[in-house]
Amino acid sequence: MDVSAVDYVSQQLTSAAKKKEDAMGRDEFLKLFTTQLRAQNPLNPMNSTEFTAQLAQFSSLEQLTNINEGLKKLTLYQGSLQNTLATGMIGKCVKALGDEVSLKGTGEVSYSLGQDAAAVTVSIYDSSGRLVRKIGNAAQKAGTNTVTWDGRDTAGVTQPDGKYKVKVEAADGSGTAVQATTLRTGTVTGVTFSDNTAYLVIDGTTRVQLGEVREITGGGA
Repeated sequence: MDVSAVDYVSQQLTSAAKKKEDAMGRDEFLKLFTTQLRAQNPLNPMNSTEFTAQLAQFSSLEQLTNINEGLKKLTLYQGSLQNTLATGMIGKCVKALGDEVSLKGTGEVSYSLGQDAAAVTVSIYDSSGRLVRKIGNAAQKAGTNTVTWDGRDTAGVTQPDGKYKVKVEAADGSGTAVQATTLRTGTVTGVTFSDNTAYLVIDGTTRVQLGEVREITGGGA
């Protein structure tokens, strides 16, 4: 290989190593690098500064490759732990992020307050968006709170079992709004996997991610 060919290989190595968007892998880089070494003129070797720079670039590429492989293994390990934890929760009663309450004769509405509240109002709506019941509570402490809905609407008529939407509003003593997060309560009846993510199946119908769970109790509801 003549000098111009060596220069060409050197240019390819340098430009490919510097471009972050280039997809050149470790093997391709090493192949070009060794080709360049074999082809250089022993009487006029490659500039030492350029040679050192390319070695540093190869070292960086090697380290990044090892880090990437390590992260892949860590991701697989974390996924395995998550799946094991998820299957171990079957039969447990959980409170997870969500704005639904399941009515089975009665319904348990749970919510979390960011701070103590002087007044809390729980509004329950049916699937058509109609306000079914509004339940007012006195002062509540910060953290998770629960109110039981007797299944009746404002007129005292018993409502059919099913899922209802919930909205919680809270305020402190001065009337300033307090952050209120609604929680869905139910029993984990199964686990499903989608896109490498484990989902808990609540009461046979609703899917939630593990990260949405806020409370776990020992037995089913």
